[in-house]
Parts: sequence; structure tokens; C-alpha cells
Amino acid sequence: MIAEFWIPAAGLLLAVVLVLVRALQVPPEPDQSESADQHVYRDQLAEVARDIAKGSLSAEEGARLRAEVARRLLEADRAGTSAPMAVPPMRKLAVGVTLALLGAGALTYTFVLGAPGYPDLPLSARIERAAEFYASRPTQDQQEAQIGQQGSMPADPAEAQLLLDLRAAVAQRPDDVRGHEILAKEEAGIGNYPAARAAFERVIVLKGGQATAKDHAVLAEMMIAAAGGIVTPQAEEHLIAALTADTANPVARYYSGQMLVQIGRPDQAFALWRALLDQGPPDAPWIPAIRDQIEGLARAAGVNYTLPALSEADLAGPDAAAIDAASQMSAEDRQAMIAEMVGGLEERLMREGGTAQEWARLVSSLGVLGESGRADAALAAGRAALAADAAGLAILDAGVPAR
Repeated sequence: MIAEFWIPAAGLLLAVVLVLVRALQVPPEPDQSESADQHVYRDQLAEVARDIAKGSLSAEEGARLRAEVARRLLEADRAGTSAPMAVPPMRKLAVGVTLALLGAGALTYTFVLGAPGYPDLPLSARIERAAEFYASRPTQDQQEAQIGQQGSMPADPAEAQLLLDLRAAVAQRPDDVRGHEILAKEEAGIGNYPAARAAFERVIVLKGGQATAKDHAVLAEMMIAAAGGIVTPQAEEHLIAALTADTANPVARYYSGQMLVQIGRPDQAFALWRALLDQGPPDAPWIPAIRDQIEGLARAAGVNYTLPALSEADLAGPDAAAIDAASQMSAEDRQAMIAEMVGGLEERLMREGGTAQEWARLVSSLGVLGESGRADAALAAGRAALAADAAGLAILDAGVPAR
């Protein structure tokens, strides 16, 4: 495949080089204007003709003089046209510079905009290939079976028993919507996403036509987590249902963009995610993931795009008033406030996912609070959420302190 590209390219470059080298070897056209000697001889021929006409020169003598002058004129003409003419040095320099620029430009264009070793892939072929990827996606059951996620029970025996009791209670009350919602959340909390997906599917069935856009988006997110980040056809059905009920639903729009990335449509994914990024808010859980990928999507889509920098407000931490209030709290109140903040982060990540840094911060914070069971569950959930992101997994593992 590489030879199919480089051999024709090298042949084309060689042909251009030969044309330019040939141009070096061809001297400039000689000057076609008469030399001084040629001009004198032509004047002499005219003068001989005038002398013959006036009678001051005999016809025989005139013929002899004309023959001699004509001979000298021919010699002067031959001398003027046969003299070798050297190629000017500036011409050599110009050709050399042109060759160098041609080679450098061709290589730069190939490696920056091209893909040596790969066949030509026009837009129509890319769209056709994306359609094939779209049609050949694994089903939800196939993907879950391949991954085999089961999560891990809480390390705390009491919490583990509560989860077992909840499972038993929901099994006995299959029409309890609230019970299935709680069970789905708890199963997701320990990284058992297939069970969370199954519980929330029951919620959708029980709600029927009353299921909201948010309900469908939550189920789609659980299905995607259970599939290791892959947007299966079944998850897409719920994304479509969410967007049908609410075209602005950001969770459904984000995961629709993720599906477009997976099937090879960076052009459509870029347009969808750019709108989400512009709309914000900057602390939305999907914003970090979009910022990590959108410039690469733009390049793949052939769009000239520069990711806007975060503003100072986006990067700011607690304001002075919040810091002052925290400093005046008792140790118990401060601990309670920290626990509440960590709990909020935990709830958001378990529900909506987040960046590898956020997962690492949650696990570390829970460890500091002495919540080892919740820390283990958060670590398992984070690894499951980042299963398809090797770099994210490395960040998570590096940011979690050894225990």
C-alpha cells in the first residue's frame, strides 16, 4: 500500500526535476541583432552597387568587390551565431531554489494534510464507510456480554446488606417506579451498570408515555456506560426519544455527538459539540470531554477552529466570602460542609459522569473522609466510565492515593 503511493509520487517528482534540469542545460537564445562588422559589410555592399550604377566602378571590378564583401559578411554572421553562450549563474540559482521548495512543499503537504500508506478516501467513500460502521454496531446485549461488567459490592458489610435488601424489595414490587429508580442509582454507584440499565428500563416501561426527555437521556447514559462507552442502537433509540421530547436536551446531544465520533462523522460531531460548548454552562459535566476532543474533530472535519480559552470566572475557585465563612466554622461544621461538597460531586459523577481528574478527586476525597467503601465504589465506577479512554484511566489511577 505504501509503494502504491510513494512510487508514483517519486516518479512524478523525478519528471519535474528532469524538466527543470533540462532548462538549465539549454542556453539562452542568442542575440539576433547585427554586430558592428555585419553592419559595415552591408554598407559596403550598398556602396559598391552605387559605384557601379554611377559608372565609377566597372561591372567586373564591382562583381569582384561584392563577392569579397559578401564572403566577409557571411563569416561575420557565422561567428555571431555559433559563439557559445553560458547559462547565467542567477538562472542556476533560481532552478536550484525551485527544486528545493518543490521537494519541501510536497513532503510538508503529504505529511500534514495527507496520510502516506493509505488509499485515497474521498468524501463519498468516508460517508459510505461511516454508514457501514453505523449499521454494524453491536447490540446492547452483545456489548455488555463482551465487557462483562458486574461492579463490586460495597466494602462495608452494612452497606452491602442494604443493597441486597433493596434488590429483594424491588424484586417483590416490580411495579414500584421509585424503587427501580433508587435501585438503578445504587447499582450505578457500585459500577454494576448492566443492572442499573435493567432497573431504569423498568422505570421507562412503568412510566410509559409519561417518561420525560430526562428519563430517556438517563437510560441512554446508563446503557452507554454498560456498553463501555459505545453508543449502541438501543441506546440511540432513547437518545432520539429524549431529543424528540426536548430538542435542547444537552445529555442526549452530547451522546449523539459521541456516537457520530464513533462511526466516523467528525463533521457532524463537531457541529453538534461546538454548539454545546458555546451554550455551556462552563461547569456542565460534558464540557471537559468536549474540550478534550473538539480541536481534533475540527481538523478531521477540515474546519479551521481554535478552542477558546477558559475565562477567569471559569477557572476561579471559591470566592473570598466562602473562604472567610469556612474559616470561621467549627471543625465539625467544616467537616460536614466538606462531606456535603464531596457528596454533591459523587452524586453528579455517578449520574452524569465526568473527567478523569474529577473521578480521581472524588476517590481521593472519600478516602480522606474515611469513606473507604464509597471510595472503592467511586473508583470502580470511574474505571467503568473511562473504560474506553486509556489516557483517562491512567490519569485516574495516577491521581488515586495508595491505600
